[in-house]
Amino acid sequence: MMIPGYTIRTMTRHETRLAVEWAAAEGWNPGLEDAECFYRADPDGFLVGLLDDEPVACISVVRYGNSFGFLGFYIVRPEYRGQGLGLAIWNAGLQRLGGRVVGLDGVVAQQENYRKSGFVLAYRNIRYIGVSSQNRENPREAVPLSSISFEELAAYDREFFPDDRRDFLQCWTSREQSRTFGVRRNGKLAGYGLIRPCRAGFKIGPLFADNPELAETLFGALESSVQEGSAIFLDIPEVNPAALELVQRHEMSVVFETARMYKGPAPQLPVERIFGVTTFELG
Repeated sequence: MMIPGYTIRTMTRHETRLAVEWAAAEGWNPGLEDAECFYRADPDGFLVGLLDDEPVACISVVRYGNSFGFLGFYIVRPEYRGQGLGLAIWNAGLQRLGGRVVGLDGVVAQQENYRKSGFVLAYRNIRYIGVSSQNRENPREAVPLSSISFEELAAYDREFFPDDRRDFLQCWTSREQSRTFGVRRNGKLAGYGLIRPCRAGFKIGPLFADNPELAETLFGALESSVQEGSAIFLDIPEVNPAALELVQRHEMSVVFETARMYKGPAPQLPVERIFGVTTFELG
C-alpha cells in the first residue's frame, strides 16, 4: 500500500544516532557509544521512514555474512502510529533480508505480530538489574581483552553467533569507555565479557564462557571495573540454568523480557555457554 508523502531509504551514518535516541526515548537504555558500532556492523543496515521528508520511523536489518540477519530498532514515533507507517518499513526491512535466517528480540506487545510474519519463538531473554560491588578482589585469571589477539577473539566469538560479525566485534571491543576481559584455559580463550556505560548504569554484554565458574570470574572482573554502587544490567537466555543461578547469586532483579524469535531454521547456538546477550538490538 502506497502512503502519500511517505518514503523509505537507508539511513546515513549520522542518522543512526537518531535511531539510538528514539530507542532511549522508548526506555531501551542504549549504550553511550553504541551508534558507531551498530553502523559498522552493516552500513546499509538501518532504514528510515520519512513523511514529507520528516523522519518518523526506523528499523535495523543488519546482515551478517551470507546467511543471517537481525532485525531491531523497530520504532515509529508515537504521534505517527496507527497509520501503516510501521508496517511499510517492516516489510521493506524484511525484503532486504530476503533469503536469510532472521532473528529478533521481540517485546511482549509485538510478539503476536511477529508470529504473523513467520517468526517462531526460540526462548526468552530476560534483563536483570543489580548493583555493582567491589567487596572482593578482582579475579587474577581475568585479563584485559587487549592482551588477546583479535583473531583468537573472533574465532571464539564465532562459536556463539550464527554468522560472521568481525566488523561489529572489532568496534564493540575497542570503545574507549567500555571494559573488556577474557579468561584462558589450557592456553586457549575460554570466555570473554564486556561492560559498557549506558544512559542509565552499565550493561554487560556479551558474557560468554565455557563453564559457570569462568562466567562467575568474568562477571566479577566486569563488576569490579565500574564504580561501586552503579546499576548494572545483564540480559540472559532463560534456557541457561547456570545464567539464572548467576543473577540470583548476585541478587539481581528482573526488569523485562523479550522473545528471541527466528524466521527460518533457528541457529543451533551453545546457549549453555551464553551468560549474557550482546545486545537486544543487533543480536
